[in-house]
Amino acid sequence: MELTIFYDGTCPLCLNEMQQLKRYDSLNRIDLEDINADDIKLRFPDLDVVRANTVLHGLQADGSWLYGLDVTAKAWGMMGKHRWIKLLRMPVIKPIADVAYLAFARNRYRVSYLLTGQKRCSNGTCNIK
Repeated sequence: MELTIFYDGTCPLCLNEMQQLKRYDSLNRIDLEDINADDIKLRFPDLDVVRANTVLHGLQADGSWLYGLDVTAKAWGMMGKHRWIKLLRMPVIKPIADVAYLAFARNRYRVSYLLTGQKRCSNGTCNIK
């Protein structure tokens, strides 16, 4: 795998983005891991699940970690989609975009509710297909 993304599977917007990403991943270059999986710490002992619940984590094939919008930019870049996200990594924009991302991440359930009518996924209603 070139990139493993650790996402919050209880967040409707997060889950939706991961589903969209996998639709474009015809070469299976990205692996998705729900940080809420019972065995996540056993399979990924280096993952700080508490921190991963506050900021998106990505593990690259070389063992290095990416965080937040760097994960998003890398993943969509690999798929050749949403090229505009690269703009958020430009030196002048990056600090502002990172603050905005952290605000979104802290409020993702409220934002999900406003946009989807669903605050959290539960009882198996939000599974990657």
